[in-house]
Parts: sequence; C-alpha cells; structure tokens
Amino acid sequence: MPDTIFRRGTVALSGLLGGCGGVQSTFATFGTEAETVRALAVVMFSAAALITAAVLALAAIAVRRDEGIGYRGGLRVVLWLGGIGPTLLLTALLLAALPQMRPLAAPAGGLSIAVDGEQFWWRVAYRPDGGAAVETANEIRMPVGRPVTFVLESPDVIHSFWIPGLAGKVDLIPGRTNELVARATAPGRYRGACAEFCGLSHALMAFDVIAMEADDFDAWLDEIAAPAAAVDGRGRTLFGEYGCAGCHVVRGHFAGTPIGPDLTHYGARTTLAAGTLPMSVAATSRFIRDPRAVKPGALMPAFRMPAEDADAIAEYLTELD
Repeated sequence: MPDTIFRRGTVALSGLLGGCGGVQSTFATFGTEAETVRALAVVMFSAAALITAAVLALAAIAVRRDEGIGYRGGLRVVLWLGGIGPTLLLTALLLAALPQMRPLAAPAGGLSIAVDGEQFWWRVAYRPDGGAAVETANEIRMPVGRPVTFVLESPDVIHSFWIPGLAGKVDLIPGRTNELVARATAPGRYRGACAEFCGLSHALMAFDVIAMEADDFDAWLDEIAAPAAAVDGRGRTLFGEYGCAGCHVVRGHFAGTPIGPDLTHYGARTTLAAGTLPMSVAATSRFIRDPRAVKPGALMPAFRMPAEDADAIAEYLTELD
C-alpha cells in the first residue's frame, strides 16, 4: 500500500510540474516582472514548506510521547511557534515582497502598444515615439531591454491580458483604459492568453508573443509599416468582389474598413484566428467559409462561396508577408 501511494503521488506531482514549463508558464520567464513574481513564489513556497515540516515534526514528536506525559514549557512552545515565530516570518516576507511589487515606470517617449480585446481576437497597434501607428492583429512583438507600455482597452466585453512569462494580468474593461509597463529580458517566442471568461470562444483567445533584439525589432517595425507586397491574381480580385474590404484593410491594396483585423501582412503571422489554427492556405480557406465552425461566437459572417474561390482568396492572403 505505501508503494502504491508513493507511485500515485509521484505521477500526480509529475503532472503538476509538467505545467511549470513551456511557452505559457509563469516559470518560463522572459520579463522583469515575471522574474520577480517567480522569485517571490519560490521564497514563499520555501517558507510554507518550512512551516509545514516543522508542524509535522512536532506532531510526530507528540504522538510518540508516552500517554499522560505533557510538554514541559508548553506555554513557551505556544508563544514562540504560535505567536512570535509566525509574526517574524510573515514580517520578513512582507518586507521582502513590498519593494518587488513596485511597477515599472512608463518610459517617457518610449514605445507603446495598444491592445484592444475584441470578440474574439486581439487588435494590436504599435505607436512608436514620433512615428505613425502601425496596426496588426493576434501577435505581439517587442524589443528586448526596452520598457514597453501596453495600452489596454475593450469595445465590448471584459477580457484579461496575460503573458505569463512577461508580467501579471491586467483587465481590459469597456469604457476604461488600463496600462501595463513591461520589459522583456530574453528573445524568443512565447504565448499569451485571455484570463477572463469573455464568451463562447474564450478558450480560443490566444496570441503569440515574440521578443526580439532591439535592432531586429526596429527593422521589423519598418517592414510592417510598409504597404502590402505587390500580389496580384484571381484571389485579390475575389477579395474585392466578395466585399472582404468592407471589414478588412490591406494597405496598398484595399483601403477597406477596420472593423476586422488588418490583413496587410497576414501571411507573416504564424497562426490565424487568435492562435486557433496554424497559418496555412487550407486553414485560412476553412475559416473564410465558416468562421463560427472554427471559432464559436465569432462576429465574422460565413461566406457560402465555392471552395475554389475561398482557396484563391486564402492563397492571396498568405502571400501577404
């Protein structure tokens, strides 16, 4: 029986620890705030483990004593372990935690990234100091080593913006603007998500986060500020004929209306529909024909078009890199 309990406990612990790694883990940090939170979590867990071990040790001593023999100096034990000890420990933890809870200061004239939580996707606009805003969707890139101010809003329902490896959660509340200042410390590809139930496709509200070296980021920002590549063909014609520009902008091709995501550099993204599907012609065609079959509650209407038309539009979009 003890062996069985040990094995089951080991399996359960392994499953729990398996969630501590990967691109969407608070232990896989790449930001200043997340690193601070991880350090505090380790300290507090260690303190809790120490207290638990001490309590179990006292319990073991108590049950092994002969019946009828009480503690000598029991009042001192209660005083130190029940009063003075916890007070000192909690005070030490508080003093260690308070300085770490100070948020990063917003940089004067630095980069701000506006993120609007839609149903059910993320509108992302880069606002460099002294430059024009550049809009994209469902993907966030940021420079390593530079503080970035995220300006968070929502036009419809409450969302919660969370990049576990970068910083804490901040709500997006209709009619209110919240800000989060964060600084990436290591390049790489990570994952963010909505942490507040926002509707039918809440579980499909994810986005890629790519931290880049500062020079690479500046070059990338210049690239996406440019109009779409010179792509012609049947797919581009069908995009206009089916009225896709009524909701989408493709800079340099269709002025459009920015109701839905900006598609100017659509093909350069690694996923579509806010992290729901990998980027491909087939997945794009599938989403065009019936968005709600992929993403329940999506506001984009279904287009009952021939499969070859959807494929042609999808090919056109994926060439926009």
